[in-house]
Amino acid sequence: MDVALVTDSASCLPPGAGRALSVVPLHVMVAGRRGDTREVGHAEVVEALRPATHRVSVSTSRVSPGEFVEAYRELVGRTGCRSVVSVHLSGGVSGTVEAARLAAAEVADEVDVRVLDSRTVGMTLGWAAQDAAALAADGGSLAEVEALVHRRLAGARAWFYVDTLEHLRRGGRLGRSQAVLGSALAIKPLLTVADGEVVLAERVRTRGKALARLETLVADAVERMRAGGGRPRLAVHELDAQEAAAGLAGRLGERLGLDPLVLPLDPSLGVHTGPGTLGVVVADAG
Repeated sequence: MDVALVTDSASCLPPGAGRALSVVPLHVMVAGRRGDTREVGHAEVVEALRPATHRVSVSTSRVSPGEFVEAYRELVGRTGCRSVVSVHLSGGVSGTVEAARLAAAEVADEVDVRVLDSRTVGMTLGWAAQDAAALAADGGSLAEVEALVHRRLAGARAWFYVDTLEHLRRGGRLGRSQAVLGSALAIKPLLTVADGEVVLAERVRTRGKALARLETLVADAVERMRAGGGRPRLAVHELDAQEAAAGLAGRLGERLGLDPLVLPLDPSLGVHTGPGTLGVVVADAG
């Protein structure tokens, strides 16, 4: 194949990415121990974030350019590709895409790497990488593969329910004033990703009302996509909320006539959202 894909674990892709796609794991630090998200998993992150153990330091650490260099060279050796499309979680919340750009410059004499900032997280990123990798495996050109990534990301939406804004505030992923206001009002926040940044979408007073509002926002987005001729697909993400995620997916599936995926949130994202997180992403499969 001429083209292959690289993404990162913030795509939340399930195992088995495929020959034309490499997933670079992000990094988490728990109590000073650094490991990628294959080594520091969901259970360890959840336990470290619980109120009873909140004195344990938990943070994320940027992927090094060297890890991307290794991923690019491994793909070239495995697939024989001459070009790589490297698409990553939003540069507004992580330095991952900048590390990929530094790596791309280092291997420029070996392979043409096009680094793309998805401006999003979760399966909106995952679907874009997965679909583009399938096109690459079928012989798609670099221009065709890159264009498909952009099409898949266009119009995609992501919302997240979190029990508290505190984890986002600590990690610097949400403005301090918004976090303080949320705490003062004892709200249950609904977040969204807008222009590549995590922002507070709505303030709701109870968990039940927040989840009901989340369902309405998702349903409206799906209907708008259908009205524009799109083919919407859904994924529900969770951290330490498997039962709630299954229930949410079931209600959305019945309401919208879809079959949502239910996938755990990558631990590197969960560090900033905390236990009890529920997210829904909507993207066009057309």
